[in-house]
Amino acid sequence: MIRITIPVQPRPYEAVIEHGLLRRVGEYLREILTGGERLFVVTVPPVRQKWGKKLMASLSAAGFPAKWVEMREGERAKKLATVEELAEKLPGLGADRDAVIVAFGGGVVGDVAGLLASLYMRGVDVVQIPTTVVAQVDASIGGKTGVNLRAGKNLLGTFHQPRAVLIDPAVLGTLPEREFRAGLYEALKCGVIGKPELFQQFEENKNKILKRDHAILESLIAESVKLKAEIVAADEHESGLRRVLNLGHTIGHALEAETGYQRLLHGEAVAWGMIAATNIALSMGKIDSVTAGRIADAVLGLGPLPRVHVRRANIVRRLQADKKTRDGVVHFVLPTAIGKVEVARNVPEKVVGQAVDELRRLST
Repeated sequence: MIRITIPVQPRPYEAVIEHGLLRRVGEYLREILTGGERLFVVTVPPVRQKWGKKLMASLSAAGFPAKWVEMREGERAKKLATVEELAEKLPGLGADRDAVIVAFGGGVVGDVAGLLASLYMRGVDVVQIPTTVVAQVDASIGGKTGVNLRAGKNLLGTFHQPRAVLIDPAVLGTLPEREFRAGLYEALKCGVIGKPELFQQFEENKNKILKRDHAILESLIAESVKLKAEIVAADEHESGLRRVLNLGHTIGHALEAETGYQRLLHGEAVAWGMIAATNIALSMGKIDSVTAGRIADAVLGLGPLPRVHVRRANIVRRLQADKKTRDGVVHFVLPTAIGKVEVARNVPEKVVGQAVDELRRLST
């Protein structure tokens, strides 16, 4: 078992990583909760069907009454109406101020359930049990919640730290291949940001990673969580340092919105966004061509990405609605070396457009 503390104040919490942890969730929650709470598990039908019995058996054995609260799956369900639908169900199920929301699913479930917990009764506890690679290495850590607007991704949200993040890599065994690979890009992102040894793992052990080797997956998840824990502890509300975690997300979010959240999985959009950010850095002389090539090769080496057929003008327009834009100036996280990035605000629109054009060329 790997236990990583996320030292946010006033209440630090743990991310616990262990193969087979799902069977012991109730036992762990018994350690950190008072015992009088009622649990409400927010999930989607496929996750409940595959893993629901194991989770409920664990909770029941520990004496926790728990009820299911299902939502629709997919990025298109990540909207305020879904939060309202879920909230309307809770009073009838007996949820009061002692309720604990359990987010049991991928990044969409985690973001929606986290926002629900932050708002219901003006705030109740949430426990994150992520079931996808994206959620395990990134989305479940750090307390960011959010839903999308037509104008862009995650424009409505709160910071609401969980009581715990419980990660069982075993659940990744049932992920479809495309979803599994999409999540790996978020771990690779952590390598580019501040974990050169993690990036090197992708270069040296790509085949084992793609075959879902238990030991290597646990290591990738742990190293990603450690990086995020360090950054979140230093900048909980994304006022400075935490922005580096958005590598690949600026153009990635614009690609998701422009394609109606239907063509690209989030991790795939981040993958294209990392390549775009690397090309922007190369054009601005912030990274050498060899290192830029290593990053692009590592991204593209994880498998085929969906084609990008978007107009550069539309992407540039959408960037203005990105929540990282300040006073009309778009902020980009750009790699300068393996394990080092910087936030740039002086990126010419022409360079951004050229980076988008390059994505179109690479995806043909």
